[in-house]
Amino acid sequence: MHLLVPYWGEPALLDATVESVLAQTDPHWSLTIVDDCYPDHTAGERYGAHPDPRIRYLRNERNLGTAGNFERCRQLVEHELAAFPGCDDLLLPDYVARVRELHLRFPSAAFFQPGVRVVGGDGEEVRGLTERVKAWLAPDGPFPRMVAGEALATSLLHGNWLYWPSLAFRADVIRDRPFRPDLPIILDLALILDLVLSGEQLVVDDHACFAYRRHDASASATARFDGHRFSDEDRFHHEVEQRLDALGWRRARRAARLHATSRLHALTLLPGVLRSGSREQVRELLRHAVR
Repeated sequence: MHLLVPYWGEPALLDATVESVLAQTDPHWSLTIVDDCYPDHTAGERYGAHPDPRIRYLRNERNLGTAGNFERCRQLVEHELAAFPGCDDLLLPDYVARVRELHLRFPSAAFFQPGVRVVGGDGEEVRGLTERVKAWLAPDGPFPRMVAGEALATSLLHGNWLYWPSLAFRADVIRDRPFRPDLPIILDLALILDLVLSGEQLVVDDHACFAYRRHDASASATARFDGHRFSDEDRFHHEVEQRLDALGWRRARRAARLHATSRLHALTLLPGVLRSGSREQVRELLRHAVR
C-alpha cells in the first residue's frame, strides 16, 4: 500500500503522522512525503535520508498549491492501493492491515472508507456538529458493506460524509483521473463523484483505524471564510447536474441542485463573518445559501 502525504505545515505534526505509519502492524506499506516548498526545511532534514527505506521524501521545485501537490502525489502512486493522508492526521496501528483486508474481501470495490476517529488540534477526540451531520448522512450497517450507484451519489450530494484523508483507492481507478486544478478545496468530492458516476463501488466500514485531525488551520477551514469554496461548489454542482441528467439519475440530480448541507453550512458561518468579514464575504455566503 502506498501512502502519499502532500506536505505543508508544522513539522511536529508531520512527525506524529510518520510515527503513526511506522507503528503499523502490517509492514506492507511505503510512505512518500511530497513537500510543497514549506519554508521550514526541518522535514527535509529529517526524512530526506531516513533509515527506513520505505520512507521517501521529495520537495517540489516550486510551490504547486493544494491541487497541484495532490496531483503530483497521484502521479507518484506505485502500488496496488493508495491513500493520501494529511500531514497532520494519524493512522491507527491497524489502518494498513484493515484496508488490505477490505480489499481482499471486496476486490471489485474502487475505494474504501474505514472507520474514523476525529481529533482536535490537541489530539483529543471531538464530536462536533460536522461529525454528527456526517454520521447522520452516512449509510447504516451492517458493516463492512458495499455502496454504489444513484443511492451513493444522492447521499454524497446531500452532504459529503466521507473523510477524504482516510480513504484508500485501488491504484488502477485513479491512475487516469487527475485532480482538478480549478477545484482546490473540493478536489476530493470531484474525484469521488467521478468514480461513482462512472459505476465504481465504495466499501464503508465502521472499524476505526484512522484519526482525522479537525482544526482551523486546515485548507477547508481557511477557505470557508473567503467564499471560494462555495463559488466552486456552485459551479461543480451545476456540472454534476448535467452528468446526472444524462444518466437519468433524477433523485441524485435533485440533490445536486439543492446541495442542502452546503447551504446550511454557509448560514452557520454568517455570524462569524458578520463580526469580522467584509460585506463581499457576507454577500457571497448569502448568495450561496439562498440562490
